[in-house]
Amino acid sequence: MILSSKTTLRVRYAETDQMGIVYHSNYLIWFEVGRSELFRELNLPYTEFEKQGLGLAVIEANCRYRQPAHYDDELIVVTEIENMTSRRVVFNYHIYRDQTLLAEGKTVHVFLNQKGRLADVRKYDIWGRLEPIFAKRE
Repeated sequence: MILSSKTTLRVRYAETDQMGIVYHSNYLIWFEVGRSELFRELNLPYTEFEKQGLGLAVIEANCRYRQPAHYDDELIVVTEIENMTSRRVVFNYHIYRDQTLLAEGKTVHVFLNQKGRLADVRKYDIWGRLEPIFAKRE
């Protein structure tokens, strides 16, 4: 079972400041790219959650910047599931240029229903596809 993913991306000019250094908020966007790819590799694209009336809301995010990324750098975003319960998911991220760690972070998410209330994913059909992932992490 895949519980981590590597995503390659290239820094676009629009993601940098006047000095050619990546603006800090872009790292959180790249975390989202990593999460989406991880779920896609698990054959659970985010659209599958939405079809069932579930959302995955960020309730906490942090990023530690170690080295700057620059325009046209090729980066690897490593995303892993740290912890999953029936109500929340915690992801860890590491962003590299070659072997150099540029940033690391974590996001915490909760499952929400269509009314924006906390949801127990075990009550949805998608649970049958998520349960093996939960079991693998426990």
